[in-house]
Amino acid sequence: MTDIISTPTKGGYLDNLTPRQIVAALDNFIIGQKEAKKSVAIALRNRWRRMNSDEGIKDEIVPNNIILIGPTGVGKTEIARRLAKLAKAPFIKVEATKFTEVGYVGRDVESMIRDLTEIGVSMVKLEMQQAVIPKAKEMVEERILDLLIPPLRKPRNTSPYSRNTTGAISGFDEKNENFNPQNASDEELNERTREKFRVKLKNGELEDRKVDVEVKAGSGQTMQIFGPQGMEEMGMNLQDMLGNIMPKKTKKRPMKISEAREYLLQEESEKLIDHEAAVQTALERVQSSGIVFLDEIDKIAGGGSKQSGPDVSRQGVQRDLLPIVEGSTVTTKYGMVKTDHILFIASGAFSTAKPSDLIPELQGRFPIRVEMNSLTEEDFYNILTTPQNALTKQYMAMLKSEGVDLHFNDEALLEIARVAAEVNREVENIGARRLHTILSTVLEELLYSVPDDIHSGTITIDKAYVGKQIESIVRNKDLSRYIL
Repeated sequence: MTDIISTPTKGGYLDNLTPRQIVAALDNFIIGQKEAKKSVAIALRNRWRRMNSDEGIKDEIVPNNIILIGPTGVGKTEIARRLAKLAKAPFIKVEATKFTEVGYVGRDVESMIRDLTEIGVSMVKLEMQQAVIPKAKEMVEERILDLLIPPLRKPRNTSPYSRNTTGAISGFDEKNENFNPQNASDEELNERTREKFRVKLKNGELEDRKVDVEVKAGSGQTMQIFGPQGMEEMGMNLQDMLGNIMPKKTKKRPMKISEAREYLLQEESEKLIDHEAAVQTALERVQSSGIVFLDEIDKIAGGGSKQSGPDVSRQGVQRDLLPIVEGSTVTTKYGMVKTDHILFIASGAFSTAKPSDLIPELQGRFPIRVEMNSLTEEDFYNILTTPQNALTKQYMAMLKSEGVDLHFNDEALLEIARVAAEVNREVENIGARRLHTILSTVLEELLYSVPDDIHSGTITIDKAYVGKQIESIVRNKDLSRYIL
C-alpha cells in the first residue's frame, strides 16, 4: 500500500552514536554537568548494545535507571529531553506529585505509559506521512482542481496517477495545436480548462484564491475518566467506540488555496499510511527505546508506618511506581506495552529529603545516581554564548524579524552572568532560569520601543546599559525576590 517505516533493527538510529558523540551532541545545548551527560550517554549506548546482543540474553538485559540530583534550573529536564530527541525516542515528562492524590484529583501511574504510547504512535505516523508526501501532493493537486473546476465525468480509472508523463489526462493532448473549441465536447473543454489551471497551480498563481473545503466538524468535549486503575483506559475506549458508531459530521469552510493545500496534504498523507503497521512499530519503539522522565521524585520520598495523611499517599505512589519501573505490562488502547526496557530517569532537588528516603525496592531500581552541580558565574556566561538555542540568540532572532540588529558585547554578557550568580546566591537559587528574568528586565524597555520608536538599525548592549536597567533591583534585595 505504501512505504512503511519499520522499527530500527540492530540499533537502527543509534548505530553511529558512541557515548563520547552523545556527550558532544548534548554539549551543543547544555553547559557543564559532565557526569550527568556521561551517565545518560552510557545508558543510551547500552540500548544499542542490548539490541545487538545474542537473542538468548537480550531480554534479560535491563536498563540502568538514573536519578539526577540537583537544584532547579541546572539542566536535569533538558538533558533527558535532548537525549530523547537525539535518539528519536518516545519521551514523556511527568511530575511524580501528580499521582499523590489518586482517587481525588490525581491519575494512576499507568497513565504515563499510556501517554508515552500515544506520543510514540504520533511520532511514527508523522514519520510515515513524511515518507508519502510526494504521492499525497499529487492527490492534493487533484482535489484542489476538483474544487476549482469540477470534472464533468469521471474516467474509468479514477486514480490521480492516470496522467501520462507530459502531465495530460490519458487520451487527451493538451499541446494539440489543431484543437478547435467549437468542435470539442464539454468533457474535452473541461479537461483542457483543468490542465490550464493545473499549470497555474504548479506555478503558484492561484495561492490567494478561495475554495470551499470540507472539514471535520468539532466533536464536542473530550471525555476523560479519572479514578481507579484502568478506568482512564475504559474512558478512552468508550470514546473511540462512540466515535466509530456515530456519523462523522463535516462542514464546508472557505480558505485560501495555500491554506487548503496544507490541510488537504495532512488529510491525504493520513489516508496513505498503514495505521496498523504504524501502531505495531510504535509499540515496539516505546518498549525498546521509550524514555520516561519522573520529575520531583523527592516530593514523594519518605512515608512510614508512623506517618499519616500526605506521607502515606507518597509511599503509596512509590509502591504503585515500583511494578512499572521493575517491568510490567500496561494495557493501552493500542495494545499491551511491556515496560521492562523503558528507561526511567528520575530527578529531584532532594533539599529536604534524601534518595535513601525512597522505599528500598524503588531505590534498587535506580542504581545510577548523579549529583548535578550548581551553576557558576562562568557557567552562566557560557550558557549565554555557547548553546545553539542561547537566550541571547533567541532575542537577536526576534528583533531581527523587526529589522533591528541586536548585539551584546562581552562585558555586558559577563555582567549579566555576574548578576545572575549573585542573585541566585543571595536570594534563591533557581539555576539558569535566573537568566530569563534578568535578560527580560534588561531588554524590557527596548522590546517595548520596537517598532514604534525604533524601526531599524543596530543596537549594542554594553555593561553600562545592563547596569542601568537592573541597578535599583539588584540593590534592593527585597524587591529582587519578586522581580528577579
